[in-house]
Amino acid sequence: MLKNVCTLFNGIKCLMASIAVITITGCSTSYPPAPVSAASPDYNYKIGPGDNLNIVVWRNPELSMTVPVRPDGKISAPLIDDLDALNKDPSTLARSIEAELGKFIRDPVVTVVVTSFVGPYTEQIRVIGEATKPQTLPYKQKMTALDVMIAVGGITDFADGNRATILRTSENNTQYSVRLKDLVKRGDVSANVDMKPGDILIIPQSWF
Repeated sequence: MLKNVCTLFNGIKCLMASIAVITITGCSTSYPPAPVSAASPDYNYKIGPGDNLNIVVWRNPELSMTVPVRPDGKISAPLIDDLDALNKDPSTLARSIEAELGKFIRDPVVTVVVTSFVGPYTEQIRVIGEATKPQTLPYKQKMTALDVMIAVGGITDFADGNRATILRTSENNTQYSVRLKDLVKRGDVSANVDMKPGDILIIPQSWF
């Protein structure tokens, strides 16, 4: 009987030790903190599926129009069929349109203005896990984690915000830790960090 009690007691000690290890592991992260400054000063917006483009052809109003970028990343306009717009900045696309129109009119001058922004999938910010409204957001120059949190409505009551991570696809999927609980719940602006195009913000569930 005493032997069974000792065995049970030792089993309980092992279980408690295991729980302690899991708790310590769950409350920490092995990833380095995300750099506070990460935005590139020479960032240029790239056109993506779902964007709306206002194409203005100087002195040719009949060729000027607003067109959507199709899901395949291409546009169609008068005298232009299936021109690839994906991942081009507005100026580069304008030069491509001029080259196409130059086959029909002399020295066309084209301006492209993006009127609604989605951007290419590779540059969108994705928020998954315990966000109030997990979603995909278009990247904006100098966008921060705080901007993202406002857009998704913050974190849920079940989130372990200080174990959140940023998966940075632009840096070969390097992963960084970010203190979202301190930022959102405690107003600690020192926890705010820059986002980069293509970042995935992962918010895990709390153990408790």
